[in-house]
Amino acid sequence: MPKLKTKSGSKKRFKKTCSGHIKKKCSFKNHLLTKKSKKRKRRLRNFFLVKKSDKKNIKKQI
Repeated sequence: MPKLKTKSGSKKRFKKTCSGHIKKKCSFKNHLLTKKSKKRKRRLRNFFLVKKSDKKNIKKQI
């Protein structure tokens, strides 16, 4: 069976952590930032772990 190619879109969006989890950047922080509060923008700065239900599909793509 041939090797699967990695999806270039998911390669740019997701990173693996040392413990095997997958982290992603938050959405809603590209434009229209003037109406969002400082607190909200500060929280969106961080990386988040991918949910358990999506983890299997993303691992296949990476």
